[in-house]
Amino acid sequence: MNLETQEERELYARIHDEYIDSFDEEMEMELSDLEEQARLGTETVAAGEGVHAYRRKYFKELYRLQTELVRLQEWVVRTGYKLVVIFEGRDAAGKGGTIKRITQRLNPRVCRVAALPAPTSREKTQWYFQRYVAHLPAASEIVLFDRSWYNRAGVERVMGFCSDEEYEEFFRTVPDFERMLIRSGIQIVKFWFSITDEEQQFRFQCRIHDPLKKWKLSPMDLESRARWEDYTRAKEIMLERTSIPEAYWWIVPANNKKKARLNCISHLLSLVPYTDVGEHEPVQLPPRRRHEDYERKPLPEYMYVPERY
Repeated sequence: MNLETQEERELYARIHDEYIDSFDEEMEMELSDLEEQARLGTETVAAGEGVHAYRRKYFKELYRLQTELVRLQEWVVRTGYKLVVIFEGRDAAGKGGTIKRITQRLNPRVCRVAALPAPTSREKTQWYFQRYVAHLPAASEIVLFDRSWYNRAGVERVMGFCSDEEYEEFFRTVPDFERMLIRSGIQIVKFWFSITDEEQQFRFQCRIHDPLKKWKLSPMDLESRARWEDYTRAKEIMLERTSIPEAYWWIVPANNKKKARLNCISHLLSLVPYTDVGEHEPVQLPPRRRHEDYERKPLPEYMYVPERY
């Protein structure tokens, strides 16, 4: 691709960095090492080491926080704790990336993600919170809501999917609904991921140019760009009317994805009263039982996956 201007070169360099960031952390570590070696041929060692050190620090801190998340998981299982974490924010704000890093090392039977699609025609006739209730945690479970019942205060309000009466009823009901959940023994943590207009514009451009992310751009996402100010007003009203002492909203500055992930995970850990459950019983593998009459039967060749690599 022939890039004519410095602005174009800088844009595609940023898009490249975003592309690399979409990989799993282990792969990103390897790629960053390879990139570093190649970059040192054209840039100063000092500049290369700066980028390298930044990424290394991020990986090291992420690993430490994920280790703490494993400890939290063990405590949740041991104590029967129930935790709900809500992730809200504009499209492309980084919610999914943070959720991915939280769940990366955890047991999916303990920590699961609820990302509900648009309501069906039947669900539209139900009590508004009904379809969310089915996904709430039982004892010893963590549920991460990638968007939640706050859709009504955001996209439904902005796009006209609910009436004024339904909108106001939501604000009357949601504090009592959350207090009821808390009284039943569920802790609720609510995060709003905040990005600037310019950053969302850039991230949408990344999705347009990245063949692995184009699927993330829906007609609703594109409409949200046009209605930036409407979403801002809706967000401000939502935060003002639904941040209650029992379940505050916590705002995560998310223009820098890596910092947002670390800050969000660190704060989540600080809000849950987990403790170390102590040492595990040492694990010893039992000796494999062997029988003289056992003979492994060969399987037909057609059942094997072709070895193309």
